[in-house]
Amino acid sequence: MPMTTEQLNDENPLFWPVQVGTMTLNHRVVLAPMTRCRAIGGIPQQVHVDHYAQRASPGGLLISEANAVAPESYGFMHSPGIYTEEQVEAWRKVVDAVHAKGAYIYCQIWHVGRASHTYHQPNGQPPVSATNKGIQAPFQARLEGGHMVPFSQPRALATEEIPGIVRQYRNAAKNAISAGFDGVEIHAAHGYLVDQFLKDGINDRTDEYGGSLENRSRFMMEVVNAIISEIGAERTSVRISPIIDHIGARDSNPVDLGLHVIRKLSPLNLAYLHVTEPRFHAKGVTDSPENCQVYRDEYKGVFMSSGGFTREEGMKAIGSGYTDLVSYGRAFLANPDLPIRFYFNLALNEYDRTTFYTHDAVGYTDYPTANVGGDVRVPQALMAESQFGKTVKPIEIEQV
Repeated sequence: MPMTTEQLNDENPLFWPVQVGTMTLNHRVVLAPMTRCRAIGGIPQQVHVDHYAQRASPGGLLISEANAVAPESYGFMHSPGIYTEEQVEAWRKVVDAVHAKGAYIYCQIWHVGRASHTYHQPNGQPPVSATNKGIQAPFQARLEGGHMVPFSQPRALATEEIPGIVRQYRNAAKNAISAGFDGVEIHAAHGYLVDQFLKDGINDRTDEYGGSLENRSRFMMEVVNAIISEIGAERTSVRISPIIDHIGARDSNPVDLGLHVIRKLSPLNLAYLHVTEPRFHAKGVTDSPENCQVYRDEYKGVFMSSGGFTREEGMKAIGSGYTDLVSYGRAFLANPDLPIRFYFNLALNEYDRTTFYTHDAVGYTDYPTANVGGDVRVPQALMAESQFGKTVKPIEIEQV
C-alpha cells in the first residue's frame, strides 16, 4: 500500500525537534524506563547492549531501566545497579552502542525502599523506608523464578541515616556520567523510596522529614540538589507520580502534593520533568490525562508525559502544548523501531506480558522491525548526523 501524504508529513508533532538540557532531540518519542530483569547478578549483559541499540535513532532519547544506587536498594531479581566499577563498565558498552546510533541515553536511578523483600537485602535484613508500615495485599514482591510473596516489613530510616542515602544517589549519578550517560533521571515516583517520603499515606514520620508538604519533600530535594551539585542541573531530571497510588503510594491531597513538588523543582532548570499520567486508576481520581494539565501549567521547563499514550494521543498532546515529550514503554519494548512506525503510521507489534520479567533475550531483543513497501523516504529527523562526532546510518527500512 503506498504511503499517504499524512504519513509522509514532517509536520507530525512527534517529530518536531526540541532542545532538552544539553541534548538536541530530532523527535519526541522517548523510550520510557522499564525494569525487565535481564541484568544477571545486577550487571548489564550483552542483551542490554542489543536492546538499547535496537531502540536508538539519531537524535532520539532513551531512558534506561532503573538502576540500584546501593546493594540495599534492590527490589527485583536481576535488575541492574550503578554503584560498582563492574556495573559502570558494563553500562559503558550500552551507552557506546547507543551513541554510535546517534542517540542519547539517560540513566534512571532508584532505591525501592519498602518495595522489597528480605530475599533481596544483604544478610536478609529488613528493607528501609520512610516508615515501618509494610506494603499490603494485593501488592506482592517478585522473587527468583517469578515467585510472588508478600512484601517484607520495612524498617524506618533514622534521621541520621538519611544523609548516607543521599550520598548513595549522588555517587550513582557520578558513576552514570562516568559510564558515558548523557544525564540522570531520579526515580521519585511509583511508590519507591522518594515517593514513600512524599506521600502522607506512607510517611508517618515526626522528624523534619515528615508532616508538612515542605518536610515530606525534603528528602527528594536533598537528593536532587546533591545530584545537581555533582553533574549539573542540565543533566539532571526527575520522575514523579503524585496522583498514582501504585503499591500503596496514596496521598490525601495528591494534586496539592504535585503542585508543591513542582514549585520546588521548577526554579532548578532541570533537563526535564517526567510525570506519569493517572492511568493506574488512582483512587478518587478520574482516569484522564487532563489531570496533569495543572502540573504542566505550573512547571516552567521541559515537560515529559507517560502513561499509555497512543501515536495519535502523543501527537495531540505535543501539538496542543500539553507536553513537550512523550515516553513510551510497552509499545517501545514490542516495537524497537517505534519512531519509524509512528512516522509512517504503521501497525504495531503486540507485546507479550509473559516475557516481561524473564531473564533472557526472548521478549527483549527478538521483536521484529517493520517492513515498508513502495517508494518511501526516510524522514530527516531519523537520518541526521550524530551529535557524537560521527555520521550514522539512517534508520534501516526493509523494502518489500
